[in-house]
Amino acid sequence: MNKNEFIDKLQRALAGGLNSGQVAENVRYYQEYIDSEVRKGKSEDEVMAGLGDPRLLAKSIIEANKRAGTSYGSNREYDEEMSADTRDTDRNKASSGGRPIMLPGWLILLIVTVVVILIIGVVINLLAYFLPVILVGLAVLLIVKVLQSNMR
Repeated sequence: MNKNEFIDKLQRALAGGLNSGQVAENVRYYQEYIDSEVRKGKSEDEVMAGLGDPRLLAKSIIEANKRAGTSYGSNREYDEEMSADTRDTDRNKASSGGRPIMLPGWLILLIVTVVVILIIGVVINLLAYFLPVILVGLAVLLIVKVLQSNMR
């Protein structure tokens, strides 16, 4: 089996259990892996023999994605061969907000802490600005109450 046959079988087997972005990512990885091994001096046949059956490899990848909770099920429209334009489109979708942003817990905690500190700072600044007015108002009220009580 040559590289193109291997990649084609892998792509078709992955399409039954992963979304198109994941299929493209895995196909790209194995294309680059095969190319790098050939550049290192191995023959294409040796590399293919080392990788084994592409259907078994695809099954392992799909199972790993299921365990990781990232499998999206069947994608029938991916049976067509991906052209270079389609790969570029998938990359653009991924980078333009097509996927939700996943932040680590420590970053979320840091953002929440910064927001709370900013809110506290704004409240303190508002109090500092209005405190003289509030104190003068309370002093006037106190004087009025004292005068009223002295007049009785």
